[in-house]
Amino acid sequence: MTDLTPCAPTATPALARQLADRLLAKQLKLVTAESCTGGLIAAACTDLAGSSAWFERGFVTYSNEAKHELLGVEERILRRAGAVCEGVARAMAEGALAHSKAQVAVAVTGVAGPTGGSPAKPVGTVWFGFAVPGEVITEKCRFEGDRAAVRAATVQHAFTRLLELMG
Repeated sequence: MTDLTPCAPTATPALARQLADRLLAKQLKLVTAESCTGGLIAAACTDLAGSSAWFERGFVTYSNEAKHELLGVEERILRRAGAVCEGVARAMAEGALAHSKAQVAVAVTGVAGPTGGSPAKPVGTVWFGFAVPGEVITEKCRFEGDRAAVRAATVQHAFTRLLELMG
């Protein structure tokens, strides 16, 4: 786990194209498991023509029930720590891989706002789960701004970190 500051604004389509090229070069496919972004990562991927060659599928698991039913996130983890925590992000990434034919996964769960925050999990808190061949990495970020800004920063960070992790 790493605590990070907000990422610098970057052009999401350019990041998606870079990720597409990296996945194609390595002959890997991506799966997404999204909560607070509601499918924005998958949408950014499928905005690119030819994405079916490297994007396998996406799960939008906004409710705890969906996280459990579609990705296999254990109910005890959800009850114990809530949906916005390291364990859920990790389980979402692992579950996305297990329920797809992809080799790379990104999962996001967070508080996009404007409500729903708490002192322990303020608005802008997002947990990421990244599954790349051989490892699963989790990270917590805190993004500033309104709901749209938090969600956009989450998408950009997801692409940026996947690129870094895939070398």
